[in-house]
Amino acid sequence: MTHRTRVRHMTTAAMLSGLVALGSLCAPASAEGTLRIGMTAADIPTTTGMPNNGFEGVRFLGYPSFESLVHWDLSRGNEPTDIRPGLAESWSQSEDDPTLWTFNLRRGVTFHDGSEFNADAVTWNLERFYNTESPQYEVQGSAITRARNPFLESWRKIDDFTIELKSTTAISYFPYLVAYMFFASPAQFDSVGSWEEFAKAPSGTGPFRITEVKPRTSVTMERFDAYWDKERVAKLDRMIVYPMPEETTRLAALRSGQVDWIEVPPTDAIPSLIDAGFKIVTHSYPHIWPWEFNLKSPDSPFVDRRVRLAANYCVDREGVAQLLNGMAEPAYGFFNKSNPLFGKPKEAFGYDPDKARALLKEAGYGPDNRVEAKVLISTAGSGQLMPLQMNEFIQQTLSDCGFDLTFEVVEFGSLLVALRGAPDAPTALGADAMNMSLVTSDISMLARWFWSENFAPKGGNWSNWKNDEFDALLEEVQASTGLDGVDDKIRRLHEILVDDAPWLWVVHDLSPRAMTSNVEGFNPAQAWFQDFTPIHIGE
Repeated sequence: MTHRTRVRHMTTAAMLSGLVALGSLCAPASAEGTLRIGMTAADIPTTTGMPNNGFEGVRFLGYPSFESLVHWDLSRGNEPTDIRPGLAESWSQSEDDPTLWTFNLRRGVTFHDGSEFNADAVTWNLERFYNTESPQYEVQGSAITRARNPFLESWRKIDDFTIELKSTTAISYFPYLVAYMFFASPAQFDSVGSWEEFAKAPSGTGPFRITEVKPRTSVTMERFDAYWDKERVAKLDRMIVYPMPEETTRLAALRSGQVDWIEVPPTDAIPSLIDAGFKIVTHSYPHIWPWEFNLKSPDSPFVDRRVRLAANYCVDREGVAQLLNGMAEPAYGFFNKSNPLFGKPKEAFGYDPDKARALLKEAGYGPDNRVEAKVLISTAGSGQLMPLQMNEFIQQTLSDCGFDLTFEVVEFGSLLVALRGAPDAPTALGADAMNMSLVTSDISMLARWFWSENFAPKGGNWSNWKNDEFDALLEEVQASTGLDGVDDKIRRLHEILVDDAPWLWVVHDLSPRAMTSNVEGFNPAQAWFQDFTPIHIGE
């Protein structure tokens, strides 16, 4: 289907940085210590311990209730997030065989059902994800986990609190991949007998335990008083999350007091929310809102680098940021331009329609032979901001340079399915590009989205982009022991990436959230995930 609706132009507002709250009025307060959140998800993320709905699912029904051997340190909002020990107290890479990693597990951890977390629980969950013959194999959880960590080859229990993991090749950033593998209770699964039943009564090790699941409506989590990290026992009594994909629905729910917090408020409503006494919280985090170009299908115009460059010179990034009332910042590459790993690419993308037209002319296009392309986009979703309005704005600006764009509009879940398939697979619906927001947190993400060994559907390189210099340099970084001293190589990787432009770089999200004035203790991390344990509801 083609989606062409009028672009809604919004009032430009000054950039809101950090916590902004003006006025004295607020929406009705929540009773007791309950935090109610309106998500952008169209449905509740799955509750088996490997949530779907992208990283929004992980944000609300991953880390709060289920945990991994390696955690993201979400305690400091003034610096980029890095990993720290989680259910593993420490880990080490073998000097003799860099594919072997030893993880020393934390003692004294219990699942929400009271059973013990140990090496047997780890191996049981790895069988769940990576062994199709195991009785606990979970199809959906396996697909998500394998996509995020395709390099786990085998595992071995050394003793009750020591586990050895083997990667398919030397991967210096392997612990960053382990951070996305969550552990569910084997005892609870044995008790209920299936993942369908487990989803109704889940059991993880996180600071919140899931106590009620209402399909398509809400999930309630309550504080887990026996949580192993006594410094992070939740202050809230409970947290309830609701799927609300329509921004107007979220806004109405916040204004009427049905929820205390909404993800991605309509940006044109932010000034009035501030005037009404609501808090607006923004922060930079490792996010990119791009188009991923289809470089596999021979009929895709973006196979030609000159067309990709033309699109990048014709997109008005500042205009997109203004459309969002300053709730995003222009993207000139995969990393934010302020990132010390950005480097010095030759292509300095800015809004230059004349240069874009010249590149298209060089590629054989002109007024009587415009570039025709179809882009797969979503109505909402994790990190997607306001995809309809943003894509319509881009459609208009690129039209001025010689592009005729049509959109195939799908729900976010269908977009995720397409991302995991090849660009010429039926799931892509014949698209020449896809608009999927993705994470840019570390070197592992450069490999996940751009290494040629990760061509979809095997991995996350949906574009099927291949660059020999990029691959060789990335493999050097992977083969190193640890990540010390590799920054120069990562900078060069990013320069190659920007200059070859396998994606259309558009904006980085500033993750706006709106909440009532009595939501206290929230210190936003520079991450896709957040720590909800310090939050409490004030008077």
